[in-house]
Amino acid sequence: MGVATAVGVGLPAFEQALFEGAHRFAVMRRPGRQRDTAFIGAEIASVPSSGRLPAHVLRTASLSSRVALATLEQAWQEAALDDTDPQRVGLVVGGSNLQQRELVLLQERHRDAPGFMPPSYAMTFLDSDVCGLCTQAFGIRGFAHACGGASAAGQLAIIEAAEAVTAGRVDACVALGPMMDLSYWECLALQSSGAMVCDGAQDPGGAYRPFDRRHAGFVYGEACAALVVERAGARRLPAAAHGRIAGWAVQMDANRNPNPSVEGEAQAVAAALAHAGWQPKDVDYVNPHGTGSPLGDTTELKALRACGLAHAAINATKSITGHGLAAAGAVEAVATLVQMKRGWLHPTRNLREPLDPDFGWVADTSREMHIGRSLSLSMGFGGMNTALCLTQ
Repeated sequence: MGVATAVGVGLPAFEQALFEGAHRFAVMRRPGRQRDTAFIGAEIASVPSSGRLPAHVLRTASLSSRVALATLEQAWQEAALDDTDPQRVGLVVGGSNLQQRELVLLQERHRDAPGFMPPSYAMTFLDSDVCGLCTQAFGIRGFAHACGGASAAGQLAIIEAAEAVTAGRVDACVALGPMMDLSYWECLALQSSGAMVCDGAQDPGGAYRPFDRRHAGFVYGEACAALVVERAGARRLPAAAHGRIAGWAVQMDANRNPNPSVEGEAQAVAAALAHAGWQPKDVDYVNPHGTGSPLGDTTELKALRACGLAHAAINATKSITGHGLAAAGAVEAVATLVQMKRGWLHPTRNLREPLDPDFGWVADTSREMHIGRSLSLSMGFGGMNTALCLTQ
């Protein structure tokens, strides 16, 4: 696995921040994020540069691409993929429209002189750019593609990777939840839709409150995660294997809009449990989507209760990392596996008055727990519901 978030780049730093409940929420400062606004979010302070591509190639690479390369490098090295036939390695990138902020800046820079638009723009606006750059850097010669799933895209990439290795298309497949680089246009739209926190500049650290009665929407967080998925026995697994995917499901709501569905979410959970051969009582821990939006949180808890999962321990990773949108499901899968391996649950920041106090909430203090079986959930605009069952 590899991970890059505002609270930590690399598994050790991410793990430390997770269990400390650290945060980096503040008024965002990247160029192109504000336009007479004060949107809050969590921005990555420093991104390691990749040594796999020459400088002239990296000069045209977006921030999303550079973060992807650094994150994929971590997972690639840990899984020893340099020793694997490149024809037997695949890549699934979860999400599209990833580089909006840099495209907006480029368009504004060349608005009055469009004839000087750099030719690299012809690549960076396409959904294949991050995918193509990663295959070039790491010599991936199996299949590679991007898959759209809005905020469920990161988890959808893991599911696509699992299906690819199960079918024998490749021996190892990297699932990448890439950094979605928002401009002020996307921030304005998400705020207008009611999904994103409107007013948090006075107290950025206290603005994000998933599953709390004071919740008011999500807070954006730059993030990226990469997980190498393999079939057991396809090649010699490294000692660093983190867990096993026991089951998964994708369920659509037949709804283009952003409003979630109790029925769709519950069906995804039930199908994933059936795929794993689990009963609801077998689930020790749920890592929810937990966006902090009033409708989203309420709907998700109703779905979990309908599936008989109110007994399971539950916390909200986004309260620490922010909402990484396309990256969220991959980052939260990493967080789930880290917690399972460590035998600890991270806190949920700002959870003071849970919407439903009967759930097994992990509030403002981390705690020890043996976690044998976990359920990780992601939902996305456009009626997308995904669920992933993970074991030790």
